Amino acid sequence: MNWSIPIGTVKGTVIRIHITFLLFLLWIGIAHHAQGGAEAALEGVVFIALLFLCVLLHEFGHVFAARRYGVQTPDITLLPIGGVARLERIPEKPSQELVIALAGPAVNIVIAGILYLLLGGFLPAGSMEVQNAGVDMLARLASVNLFLALFNLIPAFPMDGGRVLRAILAARLGYGRGTQMAASVGQAVAFGLGLLGLFGNPLLIFIALFVYLGAASEAHAVQMREITRGVAVSDAMVTRFESLSPSSVVEDAVQCLIRTTQHEFPVVDGAGRLRGVLTRDDMIRALRERGPDTPVLEVMRTDIPVVRNRGNLEEALRVMQENRLPAVGVTDGEGRLVGLVTPENVGEMMMIQSARPQPARR
Repeated sequence: MNWSIPIGTVKGTVIRIHITFLLFLLWIGIAHHAQGGAEAALEGVVFIALLFLCVLLHEFGHVFAARRYGVQTPDITLLPIGGVARLERIPEKPSQELVIALAGPAVNIVIAGILYLLLGGFLPAGSMEVQNAGVDMLARLASVNLFLALFNLIPAFPMDGGRVLRAILAARLGYGRGTQMAASVGQAVAFGLGLLGLFGNPLLIFIALFVYLGAASEAHAVQMREITRGVAVSDAMVTRFESLSPSSVVEDAVQCLIRTTQHEFPVVDGAGRLRGVLTRDDMIRALRERGPDTPVLEVMRTDIPVVRNRGNLEEALRVMQENRLPAVGVTDGEGRLVGLVTPENVGEMMMIQSARPQPARR
């Protein structure tokens, strides 16, 4: 994720802090300092840091549950609104997704239980008032963990409750249909939160927007996966494109950009093999920072994988999404580049499939 800083790695999962989270901590410190001085500022920052430690443990609940089913997690990013664990894939077996989704809230419940025992089995009044410095910090932390567990079980993507609902529906209706229904429920929840936010709590409007976009994004990703399943790469790849040679410079790429509608330009050697891909963004950045005579070999992306033209489009799409690639190269039996798969042409294929009349079912 852009604007995030890696701070460590646990069992192969990189922990990142988004720059906005650091700004959020700074804002918390300033706000508390204005109310009660340096001591209040320190206490406020420590409490938020402990709270997000609990959020991190919540995400690791998902991580270790996912690894039980062979699903790896490249990274976890901490944001002001919570944590995001990026799984390499979501298992389509409903029972597995159910376990992974429930693992996070279960961690929060365990943390709350441990803190409850440390407090002698008693939570003082006002422990849900997070900003109330007069209440014991551990008591507030226990109450907030219970709230996190319940909040994450709201049946709406991208919260865990949305995935729980999808797993239950998918067990009876199938993965694609279950996702569509769960996304619709999530968008309805977002609409309700937005209405509540209009009557006095602006934060709910922000949460509603976050939930609505998360539901739409999940539904779109699954729709792409369903449409590409069973489709050969050769049926969806772009076969007419401009390519660059290893001796090309950025100015050559600029001229190709002007006279075509391409955004990604493959760099192909004399044997027809893919050496890398120069994207429009990298091209413009290199033109601004290094000049038009910069060799494309120095600014192209070299992490572009290739797939055989008889391969499965679903697999190519999965690789592209997991690694956030601008394109995947398609080669023939001798390793020569014969096509490209990009998010744009997969999206166009989705629009075509959606517009085609569906055959009548008996």
